[in-house]
Amino acid sequence: MVRFAMEQPQTMASYSVSDAVATYYLYMTYVHPFIFSLATIIPMSPDEVLRKGSGTLCEMLLMVQAFQANIICPNKHQADLEKFYNNRLVESETYIGGHVECLETGVFRSDLPTKFQLEPSAFEQLIENLDRDLQYAIAVEGKLDIDSVTNYDEVKDAIKQKLVSLRDHPTREECPLIYHLDVAAMYPNIILTNRLQPPSIVTDVDCTACDFNRPGKNCLRTLEWVWRGETYTAKKSDYHHIKRQIESEMIQTGGVTSSKPFLDLSKPEHLLKLKDRLKKYCQKAYKRVVDKPITEVREAGICMRENSFYVDTVRSFRDRRYEYKGLNKTWKGKLSEAKASGNSIKIQEAQDMVVLYDSLQLAHKCILNSFYGYVMRKGARWYSMEMAGVVTYTGAKIIQNARLLVDKIGRPLELDTDGIWCVLPGSFPENFTFKTKAEKKLTISYPCVMLNVDVARTNTNDQYQTLKDPVSKLYTTNSECSIEFEVDGPYKAMILPASKEEGILIKKRYAVFNEDGTLAELKGFEIKRRGELKLIKVFQAEVFDKFLHGSTLEECYAAVASVANRWLDLLDNQGIDISDSELLGFISESSTMSKSLVDYGEQKSCAVTTAKRLAEFLGDSMVKDKGLHCQYIVAREPQGTPVSERAVPVAIFETDAEVAKFYLRKWCKVSTEANIRFILDWSYYKQRLSSAIQKIITIPAAMQKISNPVPRVLHPDWLHKKVREKDDRFRQRKLRDMFSPLNKDMGMHNLNGTGDIEDLLTSDKGLRKTTASHGFNIGKENHPNGSPSAKASLGHCKNQQKSVIRSNEPLRDDSADEIVDRSTDYQGWLEARKRKWKYVREQKKRRR
Repeated sequence: MVRFAMEQPQTMASYSVSDAVATYYLYMTYVHPFIFSLATIIPMSPDEVLRKGSGTLCEMLLMVQAFQANIICPNKHQADLEKFYNNRLVESETYIGGHVECLETGVFRSDLPTKFQLEPSAFEQLIENLDRDLQYAIAVEGKLDIDSVTNYDEVKDAIKQKLVSLRDHPTREECPLIYHLDVAAMYPNIILTNRLQPPSIVTDVDCTACDFNRPGKNCLRTLEWVWRGETYTAKKSDYHHIKRQIESEMIQTGGVTSSKPFLDLSKPEHLLKLKDRLKKYCQKAYKRVVDKPITEVREAGICMRENSFYVDTVRSFRDRRYEYKGLNKTWKGKLSEAKASGNSIKIQEAQDMVVLYDSLQLAHKCILNSFYGYVMRKGARWYSMEMAGVVTYTGAKIIQNARLLVDKIGRPLELDTDGIWCVLPGSFPENFTFKTKAEKKLTISYPCVMLNVDVARTNTNDQYQTLKDPVSKLYTTNSECSIEFEVDGPYKAMILPASKEEGILIKKRYAVFNEDGTLAELKGFEIKRRGELKLIKVFQAEVFDKFLHGSTLEECYAAVASVANRWLDLLDNQGIDISDSELLGFISESSTMSKSLVDYGEQKSCAVTTAKRLAEFLGDSMVKDKGLHCQYIVAREPQGTPVSERAVPVAIFETDAEVAKFYLRKWCKVSTEANIRFILDWSYYKQRLSSAIQKIITIPAAMQKISNPVPRVLHPDWLHKKVREKDDRFRQRKLRDMFSPLNKDMGMHNLNGTGDIEDLLTSDKGLRKTTASHGFNIGKENHPNGSPSAKASLGHCKNQQKSVIRSNEPLRDDSADEIVDRSTDYQGWLEARKRKWKYVREQKKRRR
């Protein structure tokens, strides 16, 4: 840079000015409005807002809200140093978080037919619940009077007609609808619905000391969460024995000679030394340090009458964010109008307001999502593992229950923490509009409505209490449920990559395209990561658009394969068509060291090797601080050594030729020129590119029964077996494919239509199928303690069995048994059957 400034100062000055202007523009467009928005929310200066993390900002806000509500802020949380579970010391404990799962891999496009295997029983249940779902959409979501709707029957018939068609033809192949069914602000709304806040998590001891602890109280709500912990293998008695032993010892603290009694150490040092001794004992006595992780479903009690300052803060933030989102949408409309009119003043005003409200709603979103994560922050004033566990467990149940329904009416692709990516049949009912007498219109999304009814029936809090009279402590009880699904889509295409390992699907990695072909969402790929191999990033940037080409799945993969082949050719011919600088840009990787080089010690990595080699020709002063940016390539020499020892800093190619030649000979241990094409390990880079091609193209193609579109990239060994299984027309069917599960509650009712097993071939009735449950009881029984009619029938059956066993009537031949209708005389029918069964047993004994 110094040489450039001396030789071409005018060019250097113009570059510096343009760089400064671009930086200022980016700051004023993206950074400054966001900082301004945060500073208006958090009671801190802009400089402090930039320095602090989201947890600290959230705590400062809560402290202000607590002060205004006359609440004393608690001390910072200190973890219990000694906690036992099942007579063993707990090494670590946490809770099970949100459920994330990838279910499919490959390319799904709205213009390419997809095979569906639907369940008719699910559509039958949707038809039965149609009135309930539509009335909920009108009355609860739309807040309209059902009598004011003029075209209710018309909309109902249109939806029913489509559902009947899907029910009658469950096996179909048609163009899909790609949807993202997500819960709007899931965790904040779970907090608000269940009145969750750290002070509300109470135990029996707390309730015993409460004035409202009376028989029949409805102020305590219990919710489940999943605890996960790891315990040491040593028992509690072993732990106390080791503790007594170490308390009488002198502990070495600093140098070789400095030591002090164990009891003179601080509490953190106590625990550290004690755990080190316990680990050595466990390894020697039990051959392992900790047991396998333990999970346990626990219940947390939530007080519905605790001071609601925390919940009120979350609600105000949520409502304010919705307000800013509405204003942002309004000003976007005004911006479109201003652009159409050509008024530059109005265009500038609309653009400024769009940026302002967008930054405000984004700042509110960041703080809003912090209210959940803050309660598990180390040293938080309002700390509660139980609250965090309840929030995530409730959210996971909502998504998993919704997945059960989507699995029957379509194909779920990916489960996010707060939503489901899925494909539904193209003929599935979508959007419908209700018209009212007041000429208002209410547009509903049927996939969203059917899920919202289920969520409302299973997650409504009927114990929500609000303080009305602070003097007499009078509370009013009402129902609360703000958890609702939103529908995003339909989209044009969704691409889900595969894993190179057998039986594993990559989570949180997909690309989604809008109907106009623009990229709607890109998640988890290397193209979004800093420091990744640019060759992979450029390849991914080119390949995603090609997934929209072709009129069939084969043509789509062929278009994608052309990009892969072109980049493979680049590596095969060793970049003969591009310059050295361009080649160096493609194959270089970078990594930023979070610590100084000395702190890494004997650790081995490409970044550490690069830093050490930079120190050799630039000096130790250049690498002494942390945050060093290491950019390197991988050489092919010395052969047989690990990749981490063959990293060569890119900076060496920017020095004088003689200096570069000297160090390259030293590092590669060969007599070579400073020729980058000769130094590179081409097989390493081809393997890296082939790995990316396998994940995005070849393995997903095999999963969708498409022959390998890039033959140069071979399938993994395990994939060949899976491809043969998919292509085998004579493979054995699974037992669960030939039988459907019987609903427990309907089991006793179906007795009336089921005869003896030997009578099934001649019976006209046979086994009657039961309909799958849908609605608010997904994953649960409709009657938790059993159906009353089923219990009565079961009890009656047991009584009759006892009476038949006690009876000693003579055996009669089958022909002598009278024909009894069990629907009218069940007792007589059962006695006749018992006699027949006993006679058959006696005949078998005689034949033996």
